[in-house]
Amino acid sequence: MLFSALFRKNIRSYSDLDLIDLIKKSNGNAQGEIFKRYSALVMGLCLKYMKNQMVAEDMTMEIFENLPGKIQRSEIQNFKNWLFSVARNSCLMELRKKKKDTAEIDQALLYATDESESFLQAVLMKEEELENLESNLATLKKEQKQALTYFYLENKSYDQVSALMKIPAKSVKSLIQNGKRNLKLKLEQNK
Repeated sequence: MLFSALFRKNIRSYSDLDLIDLIKKSNGNAQGEIFKRYSALVMGLCLKYMKNQMVAEDMTMEIFENLPGKIQRSEIQNFKNWLFSVARNSCLMELRKKKKDTAEIDQALLYATDESESFLQAVLMKEEELENLESNLATLKKEQKQALTYFYLENKSYDQVSALMKIPAKSVKSLIQNGKRNLKLKLEQNK
C-alpha cells in the first residue's frame, strides 16, 4: 500500500519515455499520467480538425483508449511528436470516413500541417513554461507563495489576501512584490 502511494506521488517526475516503458508493461498509473500531461493538447488538436467540441472530446478519448496498443507496436523516440502524429492521423481518418471526396482534406493537410505543428509546439512550450513556473513557485518562502497564489491564481484583491493571511495590506503588497521578483530571478536562473 505504501509503495503504491509513493509510486503515484513520484510518477509525475517520470519522463515520457519512462512512462512509455511502464505502459508497455500494462501500468495503468503511467497511462493516467500520460493522459494528464497531454489530454488538453490532443483535445486542442482534435478540436482544430473536427470543428465540433463533442466530436473532438470523443476523438480524444478514443485516441487515449487506443494508445497502449499503438505504443506496444511502435518504436518511440520523441513522444510528443509521435502523439501529435497519432492524433492528427486519427482525426484525418475520421474526416475521411465522413467525406467521400478526400482530395479536399489532402489539400488542406498540405497547408495545415506546418501550422498545426507550430500550434502544437506553441502549446507545448506554454505548458512547459507553466510547469516551470509552478515548480519555482513552490521554492519561494511560504508567505510569498501564499500571497502570490491568492492574488494571481485565485484572483483575490489585496484586501481579501490581507484578510485570509491575517496581515496588513501593505505587507501583502510587499510579499507579492518580493515574491514576483524572487520568482523572476529563479526562472531566469533555470533558463
